[in-house]
Amino acid sequence: MAEIPFLDVQNLTKSFGALVLFENISFSVAQGQRVGLIAKNGTGKSTLLSLLAGNDSPDSGNIIFRKDIKVAILEQTPRFDPDDTVLEACFNHKGEEEKVLKAKQVLTQLKIRDLNQPMGQLSGGQQKRVALANVLITEPDLLILDEPTNHLDLQMIEWLEGFLSRGNKTLLMVTHDRFFLDRVCSVILELDDRTVYTYRGNYAHYLEKRQERIDNKRAEIARANNLYRTELEWMRRQPQARGHKAKYREDAFYELEKVAKQRMEERQLRLKSSNVYIGTKIFECQYISKAFDELVIMKDFYYNFSRYEKMGIVGNNGTGKSTFVKMLLGTLQPDSGHIVVGDTVKFGYFSQEGLQFDEQQKVIDVITDIAEYVDIGRGKQLSASQLLQYFLFTPEQQYNYVYKLSGGERRKLYLCTVLMKNPNFLVLDEPTNDLDIVTLQILEEYLADFPGCVIVVSHDRYFMDKVVDHLLVFKGNGEIKDFPGNYTQYREWLTLKAKSEADQKPAKAASNGGKSSGRRDGNVDKPRKLTYKERLEMERLEKEIADLETEQRVTEEALCSGTLDVNALTEKSKRLAIIKDEIEEKTLRWIELGEI
Repeated sequence: MAEIPFLDVQNLTKSFGALVLFENISFSVAQGQRVGLIAKNGTGKSTLLSLLAGNDSPDSGNIIFRKDIKVAILEQTPRFDPDDTVLEACFNHKGEEEKVLKAKQVLTQLKIRDLNQPMGQLSGGQQKRVALANVLITEPDLLILDEPTNHLDLQMIEWLEGFLSRGNKTLLMVTHDRFFLDRVCSVILELDDRTVYTYRGNYAHYLEKRQERIDNKRAEIARANNLYRTELEWMRRQPQARGHKAKYREDAFYELEKVAKQRMEERQLRLKSSNVYIGTKIFECQYISKAFDELVIMKDFYYNFSRYEKMGIVGNNGTGKSTFVKMLLGTLQPDSGHIVVGDTVKFGYFSQEGLQFDEQQKVIDVITDIAEYVDIGRGKQLSASQLLQYFLFTPEQQYNYVYKLSGGERRKLYLCTVLMKNPNFLVLDEPTNDLDIVTLQILEEYLADFPGCVIVVSHDRYFMDKVVDHLLVFKGNGEIKDFPGNYTQYREWLTLKAKSEADQKPAKAASNGGKSSGRRDGNVDKPRKLTYKERLEMERLEKEIADLETEQRVTEEALCSGTLDVNALTEKSKRLAIIKDEIEEKTLRWIELGEI
C-alpha cells in the first residue's frame, strides 16, 4: 500500500472575479521531499500558500494534510503582538530548558540576540527572521515557507541552506533564490498558465526540462495551426455539403481550435540601448570614513570607479552596504573625505523603500507620467507600453489600476519607473526581492546589454554571478575587500585560502619546534604524530567518503530522472539526506586527523 503523502492537493481552482489564477491543479508532497514552487508575479503563488494556511477558501477542490503530522507555515508578512518579547513570539516554550536553548541557537544564527526585546521594536526584516526561527525550532513534520531568504544576509542564507538540507526534512517553499533552489530542493513545481507542472530534480534540471516543455508546446501549436486552416475551410462550407460527415469531426475541430488559438508568451525584442552616454570620469572615493558611534563603516576608503564597470556589493547585514550607496548618491555625508561624481553621471536608483504609487492610477499612466518614449539610439524609440511589455506587463495589465497589482508586480513597476528615466548609472539595492524568476532573467539580460555603469547590492548569489564583474566585500569594522570576480569565484577563493592556511599550520608547528601542537616530554616539545590506529582510520575515511560521494551522485541522477514512483522517490530522498550528513561528518573527522 502506497504511503499517504504529507500534503495532497486535489483539483484546486481559485479565481477573483473574471481572473482565474489556477484551475483544477493537483500535486502532492511526500515525506522527505523538498519542493520549490516557482511562478511569475501575479499568477497565484501567495494565494495558493494562503489556501494551504487556511486563510482563504478555494472555489473548488480539496487540500488534505495527513492527520498525524505537525505543519508549520512561514508567511510572507508575519504578524505579532507588539508587546510580546522575541522569545514569547517564537513559541509557548513553557520554560522547557531544551527548547529555550534551541531557540537561542537558531535566533543567534539569524542574528536576533536580545530575546527580551519587544517585537514592536523590531524592523520588518527582523520580525520575518523571528517568524522563520519560530517555524524551525518547533520541528514540524512539514515546513511551508514563503520567501524564507528575504531579509537574510549571505551568511544566514548559507546557514539556512545547510539546516534545511540536513536530516529527513519535508518542505514546500516559494523562493526566487535560484542558488537556494538548486542546493535545497529535489522537486520543482511550476505554476504557469493556470496549471501546475512537476519537475523531479533541482533548479538546473527544471530549466532544461522547462525549455523542452516550451519547445514541445510551440511545435504542438504550430501543427494545430496547420491542420486548423484545413478544417476551418471544411467548417465554412454550407451545412448540407458536410451533413453526411461524422459529428466527431466537428467536435474534434473545436478541440483543435482551442490548441491553435493558444499563445506562447514571447518577447520579440532584446532591449539594447546604444544612446546611453557616460564620460570617463565616473566617481572617486577620496579616503572617506564613516561611523555611527562605535560602529565603523569605512575608514580612509579609496576607490576610483571605472567606465562601464559592473560592481557587486556583498556583506552581512549592518556592515555598511546601504550606507555606502547613500553616500554615493549624496543623501548621506561621510565623516571625512570626499566622493567626487563625474558631470555626465545620471543615477537611476532602485531602493528597498521606493514603492510609492497613486493606487488609483493605471499602470501605463505611472510610466507615461515620467516619459512617453525613451530614445534608445540609431533613430529608434522605446514607448512606455513597449518597456512595460518587455517586463511582462501584458497590454491588458497595463490598463489595470495599481491597487490590483501583487507585491511582486509593484516591485516590477517600480523598476520600470527607474529605467524609463534613461539613466546611465544604475544603482540597484536588493533588486531581486519579490521579483519572480522570469523577471530576474529579463533583468539580467537587460543589465548584460546595458552600456552604462551598474552597482548591485544583493544577497542573490545567482543574480550576482550573472551581472557583476567584480565585488566590494564589506566585512565589518571598516574592512572592505575589492575582489576581481563574481560571487562564486569569491567563495572558491575563500575555500582555497582556508585550505592553504590549514596546510601551513603543521609546517609552522614544525618550524617552532613543535611548540604549538606538540606534547611535553621532559623539557622538550615533540610534535604529535598519528597513531597506527588513526592512520588506518584516515585511510578508511577516504574510501568511505569517496564511496558516499559516488552514491550521492547516482542517487541525485535517479531523483532527476523522472522515472521513479512515489515510494522509490521517497526512499531515495530520505537516503540522500543521510548520505549528505555522513559525508559532512566523515569529512570533518578526516580534516581533524589531517591537522594532527
